[in-house]
Amino acid sequence: MFIVDWWNSMSLIAQIFLLVALPSTLILLIQTVMLFMGMGEDADGVGDEIPDDITANDLPDEMDGVFGEDMEGEPADAAGLDGLRILTVRGIIAFLVVFGWVGVVMDSAGAKLWATLPVATACGFVMMLLLAWLMRAAMKLRSDGNVDNRNAVGVSGKVYLTIPPSRSGTGKVHVMIQGTYAERNAVTDSTEAIFTGSEVVVIGLSGQTDLVVRKK
Repeated sequence: MFIVDWWNSMSLIAQIFLLVALPSTLILLIQTVMLFMGMGEDADGVGDEIPDDITANDLPDEMDGVFGEDMEGEPADAAGLDGLRILTVRGIIAFLVVFGWVGVVMDSAGAKLWATLPVATACGFVMMLLLAWLMRAAMKLRSDGNVDNRNAVGVSGKVYLTIPPSRSGTGKVHVMIQGTYAERNAVTDSTEAIFTGSEVVVIGLSGQTDLVVRKK
């Protein structure tokens, strides 16, 4: 068969690179389809009902859901590299896709393994950075518009950047607001920091931009 002959015509190194590239490419395609279908984010715990003692009506109207600060007084830079989530499942898969295919191409072109490995690794890492930047920019775009932060009260989310204790600084969380995943600044009244990856519940708003959260 053609496929068998083609496979046997490849070197062992190219076959190994291909075994990395093919499954990771398939997984990345599935992830991309799921993302466009709205299934590409972790929705665990999101959408909990608002507690009886906290309602959106209790919050002031001037909370207009403004978004776009990393820290107080510092506008967020969507083009910057600060706060990028590089080591995600999607990022690692993207790295493997580029690493594998670059390895296949370079080996087929006659490149030595000592040259192929660093080039393929560098290309994969660049892809991870690019994907992380694109996801961060997309998250910010999806968070803009007419989304009202008051609708986040009572909703569960996950910490993106560690939230310092006792409102001594600002962290970031990912929450579902009005049917859309959004990245928001967050503070906490807790005396302990809430670290990246922790599940939290939004219990109120602080100023015009920050969510007040507690650990779930």
